[in-house]
Amino acid sequence: MLELAVKTPVISSQQRMSLGQYADRFRNEMVAIGPRFCYLCAGSSISEEDRREFVEEPVAAVPPVIAARLPEVRILLVPYLERGKAHRMRTTPVTLVSEQKPKEDAALSFGSEVSGTGAVLAFAVKETEVADYHYRFFRAIAEMVAGKGGKNIPDGYLGLVRQELHKQAHGEVDDGAWRLKVELEEKDRTSARLTKRMRAYVEQSFIDTLTLYLHGICCDIDVETGPRQLPSNLLRKRLALLKSIYPPPQGYAVFPEDL
Repeated sequence: MLELAVKTPVISSQQRMSLGQYADRFRNEMVAIGPRFCYLCAGSSISEEDRREFVEEPVAAVPPVIAARLPEVRILLVPYLERGKAHRMRTTPVTLVSEQKPKEDAALSFGSEVSGTGAVLAFAVKETEVADYHYRFFRAIAEMVAGKGGKNIPDGYLGLVRQELHKQAHGEVDDGAWRLKVELEEKDRTSARLTKRMRAYVEQSFIDTLTLYLHGICCDIDVETGPRQLPSNLLRKRLALLKSIYPPPQGYAVFPEDL
């Protein structure tokens, strides 16, 4: 777990700010890391090792093709995140940055705000393990790549998923796509046009698979086998497709034989 030390920008104990407000307030204090990313360790500084694990390594593992398509991504490493009250103009509650530990039922480990001009990814580092941080980071990237409603999902991925459904392949990469897959009806699986259920499933499947792909570029991770897991030969086909579309950075491997 991240150890915090020397004080840097903070907010008062009585003040809480949304992610966007906080990122804007301390924009000039953010440290650039590559052309698309910058970060701020708010409330405390981090050691060189922690900076490498929490910032440098995951950013360096993002494929250049993906990085070039992303908006500005501002990473906030903050003491705590808190679920705020829903605003009448928002469908979801706002995420707040807090220096004080919130009540357990309001505490969050991750929050994000994405707009057409950029994205803010915030992590409550006092409550976050490195492995969970990496997963959340790459999932946020995968969601941005997919685009709103999955509009940017490559046709090749859709074709691969259709082949799997035609073969009645069982399982998925993660629970989100698995739940949507089991809800598909025959017309969803066979219709030439994407039904609402099929579109939602393909989007979630792509995000889950791309998250795994990106995470695997950065770290050595094991895919747990189980009754809900997509067969390894089909998973490898998905990852090979993503590798061809989004080649990893030079010096990074996807499969063992790439080493």
